[in-house]
Amino acid sequence: NDGKRITDKNERFRSTKVCMELTKKYGLYIASSKENVKRERLREPDKTKYEIYDAIKAIIPECRNWKELTAKLQKSGITTEFRYNGDTNKIQGIRFEKNSYAFNGSKIDRTCSYSKIDYQLQQNSREQGVSIRQSTQSHTSEHSIIETTGAALGSLFDIQPESSDYDADQVEYLRQQSLKKKKKRKGFRI
Repeated sequence: NDGKRITDKNERFRSTKVCMELTKKYGLYIASSKENVKRERLREPDKTKYEIYDAIKAIIPECRNWKELTAKLQKSGITTEFRYNGDTNKIQGIRFEKNSYAFNGSKIDRTCSYSKIDYQLQQNSREQGVSIRQSTQSHTSEHSIIETTGAALGSLFDIQPESSDYDADQVEYLRQQSLKKKKKRKGFRI
């Protein structure tokens, strides 16, 4: 070689070509996602890794925060351990352990990293908050329709809510507040 460098210019392409030839020769295939992997043929530690992955994927949609998630994973026999950034209290990552095998979240799957799970839990919490607000708003809008109709008709029909704790002053106050909101909205419309 006389001190000259050996080129590795096409090494990646050659490696890819060799891998494809081996795949075709032995009838192998590359799974498109983790869902297509034959779980019964796996051995440890990959078997445990996939069990953790399946449990996380099934449980995350039901949870709104880390406390709920760790409790449900604990029932499945999976313990969680948060990894902190140095001596600070800032959480940097997460580890899952089952059958004495421990894996970082990102090593199980890219979607199982601390940041991705945290984002999903925040989304779940927001969605539940929105659904609660929508149900409250629908109840409030039904109540305000009754009040608005009653106010429009004056005292022709004294429409009163069915609840026994009806307070006319409170209803009038709420009606005035809704009129103020309507005026504010009209001012900002184009």
